[in-house]
Amino acid sequence: MFKRIMIPTDGSALSEKAIALGVELAASLKASVCGFYAAPTFHMVSSVIDVIEATPADYVKEAIQRVERYLEAINAACRQAGVACECAHEFNDHPYQAIVRVAAEQRCDLVVMASHGRHGVSRLLLGSETAKVLLESSVPVLVCH
Repeated sequence: MFKRIMIPTDGSALSEKAIALGVELAASLKASVCGFYAAPTFHMVSSVIDVIEATPADYVKEAIQRVERYLEAINAACRQAGVACECAHEFNDHPYQAIVRVAAEQRCDLVVMASHGRHGVSRLLLGSETAKVLLESSVPVLVCH
């Protein structure tokens, strides 16, 4: 069956549900987990009214803290369940591309991830990283709602 399960996270409550399910599945199958987070890259945004004064170094520092927090949630769940876990992250504005690529590189044979269930205009405007992973992944994807 499945030997290595990727669990990507975005730090949301729905991702926490996917983490719990993915770790439980890994424990029952005696599989290992690859936790993953794709952090957005730094973009300088400004307007006449608002100016963001963050520097790329400030952004990276804050992003690394977020990465550590999000991936520690996966590590902690795995430790508690006695599941082997390795985590990875990268800066990428297209999380689905990073998820698909890293899953292949890490030889994951299942991806367990959350879907925010956007519909209508919000889905058109914001897209669905989960839907893109479903379309692009060469391995099965288990979606948690």
